[in-house]
Amino acid sequence: MFSFHHVALTVFDVEASIKFYAVFGLKPVLKWHSDNKDLAIIHLKSDELFLELFCYSKNKKVLSQSENDLAQLGIKHFAFKVESIEAAKKFILAAGLAKKENIEVKQGRTGIVYFFINDPDGNWIEIVEDKRSFTNGLKSLG
Repeated sequence: MFSFHHVALTVFDVEASIKFYAVFGLKPVLKWHSDNKDLAIIHLKSDELFLELFCYSKNKKVLSQSENDLAQLGIKHFAFKVESIEAAKKFILAAGLAKKENIEVKQGRTGIVYFFINDPDGNWIEIVEDKRSFTNGLKSLG
């Protein structure tokens, strides 16, 4: 009955965001601008994933978040799945999306391997290598 449709982000510089997310295979499929140019809405798509970008002309640049505070209520990040975390790390570094000292590959408590980067507006993007299988139903860890 339900299937996941999209994630929406408000961004400061829509062109910088389009360029950033293009590295992950997301391409613009829809652009809408208000008559007075106060708002732009861009839909980026890759396979079945939509990322909706809102860019208001009156946006104020917000400094990048310094931490991904999971205890604070609200959305924290979204993730891209990869086959190889090390290959993804090399790709991200070669694309200039992060500095080597800012990428720390970790083993997650739930069995995944991951690292985080930030988009141009400081939103947290998780890169995940997930080899888990859930074919037998609910798993309980710890």
